[in-house]
Amino acid sequence: MKIAFLNPQGNFDPLDSHWTDHPDFGGQLVYVKELAIAMASYGVNVDIVTRRIVDKHWPEFSTPFDYYPGISGVRIVRIDFGGTEFLPKEKLWKCLKDYVVGIEKLYVRERTFPDFITGHYGDGGLSAAMLAKKRKIPFSFTAHSLGAQKMDKLGVTAENFQAIDKTYSFSYRIPAERVSMKYSVVNFVSTSQERFEQYSHPLYKNWVDVNDNSRFAVASPGVNTRIFNSVATELDDVIADRYTRTVAAYAPNRVEKPVIVSSSRLEPKKNVAGLLKAFLNDKKLNEEANLLIVVKGISNAYKEYSKVPGEPGRILKELIETVSAHKARDRVFFMNISNQKELAALYRVAVSKEGLFAMVSLYEPFGLAPLEAMACGLPAVATKNGGPSEFMIKSGVKYGILVDPEDIINIAEGLKKLIFDRRLNMELSKKIVDYVKKDYSWGATARRYLEVIEEKKRCPSKLPEIPSFFLGKGEPPLLL
Repeated sequence: MKIAFLNPQGNFDPLDSHWTDHPDFGGQLVYVKELAIAMASYGVNVDIVTRRIVDKHWPEFSTPFDYYPGISGVRIVRIDFGGTEFLPKEKLWKCLKDYVVGIEKLYVRERTFPDFITGHYGDGGLSAAMLAKKRKIPFSFTAHSLGAQKMDKLGVTAENFQAIDKTYSFSYRIPAERVSMKYSVVNFVSTSQERFEQYSHPLYKNWVDVNDNSRFAVASPGVNTRIFNSVATELDDVIADRYTRTVAAYAPNRVEKPVIVSSSRLEPKKNVAGLLKAFLNDKKLNEEANLLIVVKGISNAYKEYSKVPGEPGRILKELIETVSAHKARDRVFFMNISNQKELAALYRVAVSKEGLFAMVSLYEPFGLAPLEAMACGLPAVATKNGGPSEFMIKSGVKYGILVDPEDIINIAEGLKKLIFDRRLNMELSKKIVDYVKKDYSWGATARRYLEVIEEKKRCPSKLPEIPSFFLGKGEPPLLL
């Protein structure tokens, strides 16, 4: 079977260039790449179809085709459309018709079309619908995030819509998502909450029925178990030494205490400040455990925090001020971790100290970070709001601790359960590695996709109706 992944934004190359450093090179690209590779391991041929860029500032994306070394069955295909320079995803909507023309020409030239298409984000979904209309190829839609929720977060109203739309192009994004969810043979979601809470937004009313089980399939994102696993590496000794030096610089007698690891982006919704307050306000927790907050790019946060730009720098400054006010530099530590391999090693070091991972976000759509820690054998305390509630407790079995992120006392109680109940900590550590590998690896995600695709690929589907403004005729009507 041949499957095409349509992902016009961002780009892909063997070195994963620009990932995490640009808004269009985030988690969606990781998802697409890892899922494609996992599908290929089951004998499926996969094309990741994106955009060709011939721009001196983006030299990695200039060739029509590319491949991942050592991976057979996955091809990166770059289509010429929208000019040659890099364009952010908000500027691609009017060009997608040319992307689809380019895809069609490619497969006509190769004399073979995909058996199935997966459309990613609204632009990939709309493109899949356009191609489905031309070639009657069934497609699925994976939104990754939906525009209606973004509008809500930005506080969009009828009064400010036009001004905000100039930046975010919601007048194109929302109609694209509507078409994608209506005409796909199935909508893949990460959690049941995503289905019932996000797709039920009033802006999608009458475009998809969230109560229709045939229209949705849950396929959770996977953990990269090539990196996040319980097998020690030489890097573990390097990270253990770095951790020892980090703690010993302020509190040599606390090196062997259990460690609570926090690793997330420094932004308000991640609620690292709430975790810090929960830790500092519990005397017993202070005495018996260390809190380690992962940072990137600075070796001594207490001295170098002013070098961190933007919102992350502001939040880091506030965290450090809170620590200083509590005179807690001998209990709260910041450590530079620069990549995923180092992070996995840190998790294994924390396991050796009978520690835990903590993520108390105000809301987490899925929550891959706790699963990555768990894949290394590190038990987790996670927010009850969002995705973690679906994998920390499954079929009545507990695999971690859920807490209320807005209740610092409840957070502290959750942390103490794993710090002071060593038996529970060890029991969880033993079972979570196999649990994640079985149910939350990319192999598991690929199996779920392929099961659903086999079931749905022969299902009759409606011929998509594409709004004329996506075809270069007129402008979209105002949403609000």
